[in-house]
Amino acid sequence: MLCNDIKSAGVLKVGVKADYKPYGFRDPSGAIVGIEPDLAKDVADRLGVKVEYVPVVSSNRMQFLEQGKIDLMIATMTDKPDRRKVVSIVDPNYYSSGTNVLAQAKYGFKEWEDLRDKPVCGIQGAFYNKKTAKEFGAKIVAFKGTAEAYAALKGGNCVAFVYDDSAIVAKTKDPEWEGYEMPLKTIDDAPWGLAVQLGETAFHELMSDQIISWHKSGRILELETKWGVENTPFAIGMNKKYQ
Repeated sequence: MLCNDIKSAGVLKVGVKADYKPYGFRDPSGAIVGIEPDLAKDVADRLGVKVEYVPVVSSNRMQFLEQGKIDLMIATMTDKPDRRKVVSIVDPNYYSSGTNVLAQAKYGFKEWEDLRDKPVCGIQGAFYNKKTAKEFGAKIVAFKGTAEAYAALKGGNCVAFVYDDSAIVAKTKDPEWEGYEMPLKTIDDAPWGLAVQLGETAFHELMSDQIISWHKSGRILELETKWGVENTPFAIGMNKKYQ
């Protein structure tokens, strides 16, 4: 049983993002911090063990869980039916976001169709790349991590970066990104899934209880405030639901 193995080892290995401020990123000292690392620490505290943050990206996070490199994944992953066949996504969902773009205001984008035939930065493994290309005709230039995508956007290799709206909002408040905006209507608002390995029933149930506790106590709302995110409708709604 995984819970016993974790307690015996004295450490919980959690896959988190290290390039996705404010959900998981490196502080000036190089330590991984953010909303999801804080949630991971809550789980470790509950189990009475230390937490080890294992940096993952969209293209390897499920594989890391499948291969047992991590015990738990809290890494900004949108909950999709095909992903539930690969890893065990825990209900209820802990968070939610939609899709938008970061672009310079000078381009004057108003509609998704304005991206047609233009180079748009994306992240490898992100579900919205396909939709942005297929439905809106954008030419996706996919990068492994956000640092490369942001650099390409600033360097003029792309006219926009298609990404989660929650992260884009945080970026538009950063003085370094003055002149950039989130110009389009957010689409595909979708819940995020926290995941454990398939077949880990007891750990799955413990995590379900943990997520309900986060919503009921207002912990998610508290962490949004701590990390400079305006309280989201999803977090507010889930807090009310579990009262």
